Amino acid sequence: MPPTSYSTGLSAWGAPHQPRAAALLNDPLLNKGTAFTERERDALGLRGLLPPRVFTLEEQVGRSLAAVRRKSDALEKYIYLTNLQNRNETLFYRLVMENVEEMVPLIYTPTVGQACLEYGSIYRRARGMFITLRERGRIAEILRMWPHEQARLIVVTDGERILGLGDLGALGMGIPIGKLSLYTACAGVHPYYTLPITLDVGTDNASLLDGEFYIGLREKRARGKVYDDFIEEFVTAVQTVFPKALLQWEDFGNTNAFRLLQQNRRRLPSFNDDIQGTAAVALAGVIGGLQLTGGKLRDQRLLFLGAGEAGTGIADLYVAAAQAEGLTEAEARQRCWFVDSKGLVVKSRAAQLAEHKLHYAHDHEFVATLAEAVKALRPTALIGVSGMPQTFTREVVEMMSANNPRPIIFALSNPTSKAECTAEQAYTWSGGRAIFASGSPFPAFELNGRRHVPGQGNNIYIFPGVGLGALACEAREVTDSMFLAAAQTLASLVGQEDLAIGRVYPSLTRVREVSLHIAVAVAKIAYAEGLAHRPRPVDLKEDIASRMFQPVYRDYV
Repeated sequence: MPPTSYSTGLSAWGAPHQPRAAALLNDPLLNKGTAFTERERDALGLRGLLPPRVFTLEEQVGRSLAAVRRKSDALEKYIYLTNLQNRNETLFYRLVMENVEEMVPLIYTPTVGQACLEYGSIYRRARGMFITLRERGRIAEILRMWPHEQARLIVVTDGERILGLGDLGALGMGIPIGKLSLYTACAGVHPYYTLPITLDVGTDNASLLDGEFYIGLREKRARGKVYDDFIEEFVTAVQTVFPKALLQWEDFGNTNAFRLLQQNRRRLPSFNDDIQGTAAVALAGVIGGLQLTGGKLRDQRLLFLGAGEAGTGIADLYVAAAQAEGLTEAEARQRCWFVDSKGLVVKSRAAQLAEHKLHYAHDHEFVATLAEAVKALRPTALIGVSGMPQTFTREVVEMMSANNPRPIIFALSNPTSKAECTAEQAYTWSGGRAIFASGSPFPAFELNGRRHVPGQGNNIYIFPGVGLGALACEAREVTDSMFLAAAQTLASLVGQEDLAIGRVYPSLTRVREVSLHIAVAVAKIAYAEGLAHRPRPVDLKEDIASRMFQPVYRDYV
């Protein structure tokens, strides 16, 4: 049936139809724009619908890159790139892959944070699915409305904890869209199989509820049984409609993130990137840093600022790695300490602590500040996952430097505005001795004639490869051992040229290579643990590489 807004006069003008030409130009997976050849224009009925000159894909990339660079600010660049993705995905991904260091900060952190804040006012067209409390009882029906019948990779958020920005409700849709773009650009997961979903259960952000352009439900965030029943129906619907799908939980609040992961990780292949992906990339950075400091992982003392999903996830993975080096679980946990919003996490506070913090509540005198904790514990690594900017003060960095010849200082909170300190601050206050990494990118910094290039401890190094590996072997579960293998694989790819400039991660230009290596390591774990549905190919690496999406135009005639 035609839309009701077109009903007047249809009997006189005839029913609307969508010819093959319009279908091609309006489908971003099929559209080539000005790259349609002369033969294709004639055969497909495109003659007259496009400018006469035929461009190559390379020429289109050059034109699009110039257009991005002409934009005055990062948000305008994000909007341009989003429109390009909605129009021509082959061109979009070729542009991103050929300019990954320039484009990734625009399509994801740090720009995506501002894009989410502005999502209601910059919204152009639907990309992904919004499933709300109003759809209770019919979520499976809603999922079947997705135009691609074989969704294999779903990133879902409920918008409660978007980056370090808090509860953004339905505006959080920018995160699943961005993450799935990275899956394609950085690991070659075909965009046809990706599905971004926002579960709109309301928001407790008063400014959004009163906002003129807020696009979500104008009601308080659902809690308790209503929320749990809604999530249960959603998970069951995913299993029914997309039985081969991998589900990534993204930016859920602490009260839900841990329990949803534990409840569902064995029901369908799923993981939480904020917990497990962040853990793997941080652990890889610490392992990489030890190539500069010497010493063993088992002998490190880690102090975390922030005791939420990211921090305890990193600590849990460190514990697994330290156990592999010979420590007991209790000994490994004793190497990890936390400062939360109330101060040092210790046993005397146990009655007031959330369950996920209890494993790291040690016997120690309580201290109220980070500086006091650094002084008392003398950590070898300081890891910021607090979302609290400028909390790694000069005093803290100088103390870390006094206690360690090469202090490991990771300011991992996103976006850039939430970083615990900048690269320049870490290098300057440590006299150039800090081994620094951050969640969002910082530029290189020169101090006393030496150039320091900070590593970006971004989950982009981990989750695309983990997802690719799990999909390639059709793993029925994504295990912690897979993330440990991913961390170890990433650390092994740090070269001497990286270490020479102080960078504890490979160059972002190698991210597809990194993802392939991680995918192979993940698939090997799946086969070893009997979790793979697909028979193992003779050459696992070649098989996975052959499945990676390459942004090239197909010939239609």
